[in-house]
Amino acid sequence: MKKAELCALFERLGLHPSRKLGQNFLVDVNLLEAMVHSAAPLPGERILEIGPGAGTMTEKLLESGCELTAVEIDHRLVSWLRERFAGRSNFTLLEGDACKLDYQQIFGAEPYRCIANLPYSCGSVFLANISEQPNPPQEMFILLQKEMGDRLIAEPDTKDYGVLTVRLRCRYQIKMLRSISPKVFFPEPEVVSAFLQLTLKTNLPETRIVQLASKLAGCAFSQRRKKASKLLQSLYPASAIAEAFGELGISPEARAEHLSPEQYLALAGILLEEESIL
Repeated sequence: MKKAELCALFERLGLHPSRKLGQNFLVDVNLLEAMVHSAAPLPGERILEIGPGAGTMTEKLLESGCELTAVEIDHRLVSWLRERFAGRSNFTLLEGDACKLDYQQIFGAEPYRCIANLPYSCGSVFLANISEQPNPPQEMFILLQKEMGDRLIAEPDTKDYGVLTVRLRCRYQIKMLRSISPKVFFPEPEVVSAFLQLTLKTNLPETRIVQLASKLAGCAFSQRRKKASKLLQSLYPASAIAEAFGELGISPEARAEHLSPEQYLALAGILLEEESIL
C-alpha cells in the first residue's frame, strides 16, 4: 500500500499513527516483496505475523497459501483487517498484545515461523518472550530498529552485547540481512531499521539448561560492572560457582559481557549436574 493510499485509509478510519504503539507503516512495495521472498512462506505452513497494521504484508503472505495467524493491538485496524480479509480461509486474526499472548495455546506443538514488521514499541519484549516458549518459532524474519539488531548480533566484550543477546543466541543463529532507511516508512521513524533472520538451532541443549543459562545471564547483567562470579552467588554457593568457572577456564574477575552465550550454556550444564549429584 502506497503512502497516498495509506493516508486515505487513515482518514477513513479516523486513525493517526501512534508513537506509543510504535506504528510505522512500510510503504515501499519493492522492499516488502523482497522481504517476503527472503522468508519464502509455503502453502499450508503455519506463519505468525505481529502488527499487520493495514495488511500490506498480510496480503503478500496470504497469497503464498500459508496458514496465517496475525496479532494486532489497535482495535481500529482490527476492524479494517477483518473487513479487508473477510472470507480468507487461511487467515486468523487475534486482537491483543503480542507480548502477552500464550503461543503454546495458539500453536501447540506444531512448528511455525514468524514473519513481521515488528512495532518499535514491543520488539525486545516480544523476542524475549516468544523465544522462551516451550515451542518457539523455527525461524523468524523480522524488521526492527537497527540498534536492536546490532544488539542481537553483538559479540562478547562489546558495548551492544547484553542479556537479550545471550538469551536469543542461546537458541537462535542470527543474521542481519540488510539495513533499512527511514524513508520507506510512514510516518518516517527517527532511526534506521534492519531486517534480520533468526534460525532456531538444531542442536539445542535440553530445555532446563537453556532456561538456566538465561537466568544466569539475567543475574550477571543485572549489575554489569560487577564480577559475574560474585553476582551468581545469589543463585548458587560460592564454591559451586568457583568450581564451574575453573572447569570452563573463566577468570573469576570476568564480568557478564566477557562470557559468550556458549559459556553461559556450559555453566548452566555444570551447575545443574552438580545439583543432581547433591
